[in-house]
Amino acid sequence: MRHLFRTAAVAALILAAPVAAGVPGLAWAQTSAPPAAASPSAEDTRFIGFLDAEFAQELTMRPQLATRLGLKVGEDRLDDISDAGLLARLEWRRGSVARMKAGFDRAKLSPTAQANYDIWAQELDRAELTYKFRRYQPPFYSFLYSVHSELPNFLINTHVAQDAADMAAYDARLRAIPAVLDTAIAQSKLSSAQGIRAPRFEVERVIAGSRTLITGAPFTDGPDSPLWADAKAKVGKLVAAGKATPAEADAMLADAKSALLSIAPAYQRVIAWGQGELPTAPSGRVGAISLPGGAEWYAAALKLNTTTDMTADEVHRTGLAEVTRIEAAQDALARQAGFADREAFYAGRAKLYPPQPWTDALRADYLARANAAIAHTRTLLPQWFGLLPAYRVEVVREPSFSEVAGGAAHAAGPSPDGARPGRVYVHLQGMTDDPADLYNLMCHEGIPGHVLQGDIQVRQTGTPKFRKGYGYVAYGEGWALYTEALCKEMGVYPDVAADFMRLDAELFRAARLVVDTGIHAQGWTEDQAVDYMIKTGRRPPDQARSEVRRYITLPAQATGYKIGMLKIMELRHRAEAALGPKFDIKAYDDLVVGEGSVPLLVLERGVDDWIARVKAG
Repeated sequence: MRHLFRTAAVAALILAAPVAAGVPGLAWAQTSAPPAAASPSAEDTRFIGFLDAEFAQELTMRPQLATRLGLKVGEDRLDDISDAGLLARLEWRRGSVARMKAGFDRAKLSPTAQANYDIWAQELDRAELTYKFRRYQPPFYSFLYSVHSELPNFLINTHVAQDAADMAAYDARLRAIPAVLDTAIAQSKLSSAQGIRAPRFEVERVIAGSRTLITGAPFTDGPDSPLWADAKAKVGKLVAAGKATPAEADAMLADAKSALLSIAPAYQRVIAWGQGELPTAPSGRVGAISLPGGAEWYAAALKLNTTTDMTADEVHRTGLAEVTRIEAAQDALARQAGFADREAFYAGRAKLYPPQPWTDALRADYLARANAAIAHTRTLLPQWFGLLPAYRVEVVREPSFSEVAGGAAHAAGPSPDGARPGRVYVHLQGMTDDPADLYNLMCHEGIPGHVLQGDIQVRQTGTPKFRKGYGYVAYGEGWALYTEALCKEMGVYPDVAADFMRLDAELFRAARLVVDTGIHAQGWTEDQAVDYMIKTGRRPPDQARSEVRRYITLPAQATGYKIGMLKIMELRHRAEAALGPKFDIKAYDDLVVGEGSVPLLVLERGVDDWIARVKAG
């Protein structure tokens, strides 16, 4: 299992955004929050008001994003993924940026407000690219974000039912699923007509996942289907909390069952679409380079995911250099532990902990150890951070309809009010990992990685509300990789094996740079990429296959991890060299995580400004 921060904002070429005043019903939950920024000037205050009002309008077009942020705006609707819906959002953003430039002089804003100005303007550039290349990411194409599984994931894990109205909205969203799936089929056909077809393995996955979702009660005999089990659990919690009587619960369940039965024909249509695609679905050489106009598409994907102008060749060379550096560090650590080299260390660990099939007992033990590891790391935070997480975090198993052997672990931050805790999702199918890998994984996904960052981001004060919800792969994943190294300094890793597996994880991310660019810019086949991930990335075969298929269907997304980490480490070294004894690790960590998710160039300007202020002080 490996690392991924799953939010709508992070999905490649999917733009996300948060909330604001000015629209009826758009009330933000009041929670404890990180310290507010310095009191803004009158012009900064006016600018924040403008951005909040603009963002409120965006949320009316993005009801699923509103739900992720704990808001009830449009909670009975799903996002419009049609071309018309995408174009409407693009035209709105064009108008919003034009209004910003007409109404505000950037030079008259504070450095913090200028960063917000730049991010808002840059989002238009990103939106233009996203719309231009929309055919390259049709709704069933992505191994991670295919709409057939993302909608149920969203309802189960994000739509919180705190009262009867929320449950009614849940049912309304169930009834809205068929229209979204039909739109997804239509868009996929448009992509196919341009020679952009989902790989065979992904079509097979869509078919299998769709069948799982409509198998079991109330669709067929057998155990409850995933959504029916979720509906029953949500209603059960309302009853337990005294928010629904047994009679009201029966009525809610009857409505949920009716809504569920309405989605079965749509999933059957998805299955039929998939079966029709299988005979011509590509396999083998399936990267962007194999698609018409794919080189231009991949360049855009790199720009969107790294928030830099790095070329595919530059990313590839960076990956190769990092592989060499990390392997040397592994050799040194292995010799320190009494082994000849890293190969001998890996062989010794394999003898001690040979992979074995997951069982219920092993799963329960893993989840218990993972939750305990996060709890322990949380106690160490005050020595390294001034900004601390406020909400609960839990490690849970990936839902059955999206779980795959070797699948990437991923995280979701809490809602702004904490009603939905931060979560780490792990795939527990296939074969087990080395147990020493757990500590690094929980640092990355949980504390002080993704969940801590998400917890602080949703509680920001004194900043425009869009900053609570926008996300950038290079920042978010770069931060999580940085915290893997930080956990070594914090003393999280209990032994040499755990530290060696930290390097193993870093090697894996470096190998991603090589493989992603190999697939999409150099014409590597799927099997060639899998072989590299097994031999150099050190992944087990099922994990290597799962990872490569993710890279194939999400071009460049996996490159943001190492590129982001390298930038955050570069900025820290710059600050340490410039400030000497004035450098404060707590202040640096707070600065980077407190910014919220930002493009790397914006982060760099922020660190440089901080260095100048500390020097002057």
